[in-house]
Amino acid sequence: MAQSKQKTDREMLLDILHFAPGKTSAEDLLFNYKDVLYPSTICSKEMFEALETFEARDDDLMIVTYPKCGTNWVIQILHEMVSIIKNQETVLDQPMIEFGSPQMLERLKEQPSPRILSTHLNFQMIPKSFFEKKTQMLIVIRNPKDAAISFFNFYKNMPALPTYESWNLFFNDFIHGNVCYGSYFNYLVEWNNHIDEGNVMAITFEDMKTDFLTQLKKISEFFGLPLTDEQLCEVERRTSFTSMKQKSEDTHGKLGDAFFRKGQIGDWKSLFNEEQSKEVDAKFQQHLDKTKLGDLLNYAKYCKF
Repeated sequence: MAQSKQKTDREMLLDILHFAPGKTSAEDLLFNYKDVLYPSTICSKEMFEALETFEARDDDLMIVTYPKCGTNWVIQILHEMVSIIKNQETVLDQPMIEFGSPQMLERLKEQPSPRILSTHLNFQMIPKSFFEKKTQMLIVIRNPKDAAISFFNFYKNMPALPTYESWNLFFNDFIHGNVCYGSYFNYLVEWNNHIDEGNVMAITFEDMKTDFLTQLKKISEFFGLPLTDEQLCEVERRTSFTSMKQKSEDTHGKLGDAFFRKGQIGDWKSLFNEEQSKEVDAKFQQHLDKTKLGDLLNYAKYCKF
C-alpha cells in the first residue's frame, strides 16, 4: 500500500482550525495572554514563551499584519517571488510564527533561507531577535472599517472562533479591542512608533488593490529580491486576488472561502450604520490622525460615507 503524503505544519493547523469543536463560547475558543485575546486551538502560553528565545535571521522575510489586512495575500506574493528567483517551487508550509507548538519552531530552524515568516503579534510580542538582527519587516495595513467587516465574516466562517449573533455585537467588541489580537488602533499606534526604522516598511491593502504592480516592485526592492519587470508581471498574474481566490481550496483547504472572501474596498458600507462609522472616525482621530501610518491609510478617501 502506498504511503500517504505527510502533512506540513501548515496543513495540520488548517485541519485543527476546520475541525475545531463546534461553535461554542468565547471562553472555550479564546484565551487571554498579557491582556490580549488569542485563538486557543492554535495558540498557547507555551508557544509564546518559546518565541521569546526564537532566533531570527537577518535574511528572513517577515510579514506583520493585524488580522484580515492582506496577510495570506502577501505570503503568497513572497512565495511566488522566491520561487521565480530560485527557479523552483517553494513549499507553502510555515504558518504564523505564533501558531502551533514549540516543536514547530524547532523544525523552522532547519528551513533554508530565505524563510518567509508572518505574524499578527503586536510590537511588544515580536521576538527580540528580529530587532537585534535588523530583519526586514513588512507591515501591511488596511482601513479599519473594511478590516472590521472582513474580521466579522472571518469569525462567522471559522469553526475555531466563537460565533456572533449579529454585526452589532461584533462591532462592539471590535471597537473596544475585545477580539483576537486585540485593538486594531493600539496595534497600529505601536508600529507607528517604529515606522522610521530602516528595516521596517508599511504598505496598504488599498494601494495593493489599486496599483498592484507598483506595490509588488516596492515589496521586491524592500526585501532585496532582484526581479525583472517581466518577472514582476508574472507575480502579478499569479497573485491577483481573483487568482488567489480561485486556488484557495488548494492553498487553504475547506477554509479557502474564509481566508479569501471578497477582498473589496468599501465593503464596510454594507453593514456600518452612521453611529458606528462615527465611532471609528473618533478612534482614528484620537489615535492615528496625522501619524505616518494614519496618513498612509488615506482615511478620508476610504472611510467616509
